[in-house]
Amino acid sequence: MVRQAMATKHTFFTISSLSATFPIKPSESIKMSHNPNRTLIFSYGTLKRGFANHKLMMDLISHNDAVFLGSYVTDLQLPLVQGPYGVPFLLNLPGSSRHRIQGELYSVSDSGLRRLDELEGITRGHYERLPITLRSENDGVVKAEAYYGHRSFAEEMWRKSGEEGYEAYTQELANDYVKRDLRPKDVSFRDAISTFCSIGHS
Repeated sequence: MVRQAMATKHTFFTISSLSATFPIKPSESIKMSHNPNRTLIFSYGTLKRGFANHKLMMDLISHNDAVFLGSYVTDLQLPLVQGPYGVPFLLNLPGSSRHRIQGELYSVSDSGLRRLDELEGITRGHYERLPITLRSENDGVVKAEAYYGHRSFAEEMWRKSGEEGYEAYTQELANDYVKRDLRPKDVSFRDAISTFCSIGHS
C-alpha cells in the first residue's frame, strides 16, 4: 500500500467553520425526504446496517426518530482506523488519508440524537460530533454531521495506525470488534484509548 505522509499540522473543522467553507444546500432529493428540524448523521462504523450497534438505529427508526436516506462517501479524504477493542474511528485529519470513506446517511430527531451522543461518549472524550461533507452518485454534495474520534487523541491514533487507514468499515474488520459487555469492567474506554495509543512508544 502507498503510504502518505502526515501533515505536521491539521485543521479541525467545527460546525460554524465548515458552514462558512462549504455554503452548500442539500440536494433536492434530500430536501424532500429530510425533515429540516432533524440532524443529518453520517454513520461509517458499527451503527451501519449489519453491524453490532445497528440495533440502536433500528430502534430509532421504529420510533420514528431516524430515517435511512442512503449510502454516501465523504467529500474529503479522511483517516478511518481501528482503536482498542476493534472500535472504528473516523479522524478529523483531512488529507492525511488517500480514502474517501463509505457510509450511510440518516435523518435523526433531537431525542434520537441524544441517544447517539450517549452511545458515542461525546461527554466522555470518546468522540465528538462535527460537520462532514458527503457525496453520492445521485444527490451531489450534502452537509451532515459525523462522530469523529476526539481531537485529543486523533493524531496519536493516526500515528499508532501507521498512517494507514481503510476505505470502509467491513465485516472483516468487524471480526475484531469486542462488544461492551465483554470488555474489562475496571478499565474506562478513555483509558483503553490512551493505552492503545501509547503501546510501543518509548
